[in-house]
Amino acid sequence: MVSDPDLHTRWLNTLSMMENTGARKIAAAEDRVRVDLLMLKHAAEEARHAYYLKKQIGKLDASACPTYEADYLLAPVDSHAYLNRLDVRVCRYLKQALQLDGPALKYAAYLLVTYAIEVRADALYPVYQDALNSAGSRVQVKSIIVEEEGHLAEMLRQMETFFGDWQPHAERAVAIETDLFNGWIQGVEQAVTAVSC
Repeated sequence: MVSDPDLHTRWLNTLSMMENTGARKIAAAEDRVRVDLLMLKHAAEEARHAYYLKKQIGKLDASACPTYEADYLLAPVDSHAYLNRLDVRVCRYLKQALQLDGPALKYAAYLLVTYAIEVRADALYPVYQDALNSAGSRVQVKSIIVEEEGHLAEMLRQMETFFGDWQPHAERAVAIETDLFNGWIQGVEQAVTAVSC
């Protein structure tokens, strides 16, 4: 994928769109008045990742992927729905397992969804960076890798404070995300295969 400029720009645009969706979802989870510094930092960094990835497209083709419309994404339906599906399924789990609702449900879902996404980012971005290095690409995601590692450590501290015994809940969120990721990556692979044939 990295060796094909069209696929690569669409991959970058897809990642940018998903980071932007994450930033918007964090902002939507914020309480109107009780917003802590870490939540603001995390939303700002996710928005910066979306911007950074979008800027990286210019290293390949300055006119490629001007928007997040379907033609400029890989697996557009699954990509747009990925975080929303994760959020819905984690909320269902929290309602059943902990009988949460209202602001507590929103915040708990933010913690678990973000944790699961950070675990995924810690696995995905280094593999992508290795592919970029191998291809000698001018595109880089090293700065995102460093920030995502910091996010994961922050989420662990916040989950411990909120849940106490956070591990079973985190494991469930990761299992939900893994199922959704497998479906999403299959859609990406199909899009890549369709172009390669």
